[in-house]
Parts: sequence; structure tokens; C-alpha cells
Amino acid sequence: MNQGTLFLVPTPIGNLEDMTLRGIRILKESDMILAEDTRTSGILLKHFDIHVPMKSYHKFNEHEKVADLVKRIKEGENISLISDAGTPGISDPGFLLARECRRQGIDVICLPGATAFVPALVASGLPCERFVFEGFLPVKKGRATRLSQLKDDPRTIVIYESPKRLNRTLSDLKEYFGEGRNAAVCREISKIHETYHTDTLENLCSYFTANQAKGEIVIIVEGNNSRNSIKEDNKTFHK
Repeated sequence: MNQGTLFLVPTPIGNLEDMTLRGIRILKESDMILAEDTRTSGILLKHFDIHVPMKSYHKFNEHEKVADLVKRIKEGENISLISDAGTPGISDPGFLLARECRRQGIDVICLPGATAFVPALVASGLPCERFVFEGFLPVKKGRATRLSQLKDDPRTIVIYESPKRLNRTLSDLKEYFGEGRNAAVCREISKIHETYHTDTLENLCSYFTANQAKGEIVIIVEGNNSRNSIKEDNKTFHK
């Protein structure tokens, strides 16, 4: 018996037109779809006329489900994993299952598709040739340490944040990176109310203190240009 394949299928982060034709076909041809929230994904599958059994797969049950899912794939089932929005594994469940499938010699195929940070980064107007993706910063333990590590990084920094914690995060970034560091707050990517606010961290703090943000948020922060300048000066000095 030939073993099956694990497919990681991106789903729209806001605009249903961002669902790819290949993604729709793979989901329709799957034996099972793993969904972070079956109610949310059920709306998507109904929209695209996909009638495939779904099972829940989320951060609270992924450890206990991996072994059984790997067994089913090895027995010939093709299983697709989707998250509520975007690409599975990017600040969403998926890593544990993909890793175990690779360890067991199972093919893992991730389709290209929707994710929030790439369009936010490219459209922000900040340098995007080199960047570091941080996802969500630690809420408590390890937060100060991580910010201290990032403050001198010359690469553009990408951070996910919730509206409720945006003001705190902008304030922390201003404290560690400096009030004059340029940044962008990108909101509701691909949705009707998509907006970009690009300014210094000081001005962004002031703006979002006065204007409560809503929706999904990506923060883009420029790297430490002073470090780049020092490196360039040293290169010149040693020539």
C-alpha cells in the first residue's frame, strides 16, 4: 500500500478571492481536512463547495493527535491541514505534524498562498531584502530579553500583534529601539479596511493611543541603521 501525503494548504486571511485554484483542488481530493476551528473552516469549505470530512487540530490537542494522524497517512490517506486564516505553521499549529511526517519519511507539501506578513512587509515601504520574522512577542517571560536582542539587529523586524496589546508593544519598541526608529502598523491585510500607518515609533505610539486599533495587525520595524553605518565606516577605515 502506498502511503499518503500531508498537504499544508493556505487559506485566505480576509479576501476569499485569495484562495488558489490548486488549494481548492487539493482540499477536494483529500481524505480528511484538519482545521484549527471546524466552524470557521466550515464556512470556507461551503463557499467553495468542498465536502470532505473535517477534524479539529489546534494548539490544545496537536500533541495527542500527531501519532494517529501519521499512522493514517502511512496507511494511505491524504490529509490536508488548514488554519483559520493564512499558512499553517506560521504562528499557527502545523510544525509538530510536519516534523513528525518528515521523520517518518512521509511527503509534506506546502502550497504557496496567503500569509499576512509578506504583503505587510513589501507594502510598508521599509527595507524588505533582509528581515527577521518574530511572530508574536512573549507576553511576559522573556519579553525584555527578546527586545534587547532585537534592538541592534540590522534587519527589518516583523511582529504580529493583537489590537489589545498594540499600544503596549509600540511603547516597548520605543523604549528599547528608540523613539526615532521608523515603523509601520499594518492592519486588516487584504480586507476592506486595510490600512498602513508608517511613522516613527514615537508618533505611532501617540496616534494609536488616541485611536484604538481593530483587526489583525502586523508591525514592521526598520533595522538598526546605526549598526549598519558603523560597519560601513569600519570597512572604509580599513581600506
